[in-house]
Amino acid sequence: MFALSRQSFTASFAACLCMLGVGLLQFPKMQKLLHSNKTPSLEIQRTIDSEKVRLIFLKKMPSFGYNNIIANWVYLNFVQYFGDDEVRAKTGYSLSPEYFEVILGRDPRFIPAYLSLSTSTSMYAGMPERSIKLTEKALKSLSPWVPEKSYYVWRYKGIDELLFLGKSSMAQHSFEIAADWASQHTDQESKQAASISQKTAEFLKQNPNSKLARISSWTMILNNQVDKTTRQRAINEIEALGGKVISNPDGIYKIKLSENN
Repeated sequence: MFALSRQSFTASFAACLCMLGVGLLQFPKMQKLLHSNKTPSLEIQRTIDSEKVRLIFLKKMPSFGYNNIIANWVYLNFVQYFGDDEVRAKTGYSLSPEYFEVILGRDPRFIPAYLSLSTSTSMYAGMPERSIKLTEKALKSLSPWVPEKSYYVWRYKGIDELLFLGKSSMAQHSFEIAADWASQHTDQESKQAASISQKTAEFLKQNPNSKLARISSWTMILNNQVDKTTRQRAINEIEALGGKVISNPDGIYKIKLSENN
């Protein structure tokens, strides 16, 4: 009976890997198809629908202990999906949250994924509610210590709540928790994160519509590893709020505020 069970397990796992492999091989073909200017809109929609079905399968398929591998494979697919500006101009970014349903569902401790979730889903796909919902669900698997620098996830959530939903009280709460989690660490990066997060929370407590809080949030985005379009939007937003962006030789952006701020 044990041998039969092991054979059944091996067969099932092999079948899942084959289906995953087929999907990964089909993804570049889908991108190539969408690059064609002759591709009709109906065919484009079919390819998007096909990719969505694949992601639904990846979300539900048994992992057999390989959750991290699946999350990494799907994240690599997402990077290819998000970075293809020509194709995204045709299709939009509506599949972004679908990728992160799989990625964070399989590995909620995959910290770098949260920044990509916030940027792609809130800013590009225009679905901040979906981004926040996915983050809230995954946060149940995090703590101040596990994994390292998990306080950043609360910061991303606070940024989405403040800048894209205008929910200042929710954002204040998120920044307060980010400050609390970061303050439990002694390294310089964590100390700085705790200080900035706490100041942003205080700005929001004193003035829910604080320009300083919004400038601080856009500066957090600016100093993350984001794409050129997101970086330029952050600069434009900061300047519209009365700040001047100064780029230092070390690659860190500083903000000079006008006298009115």
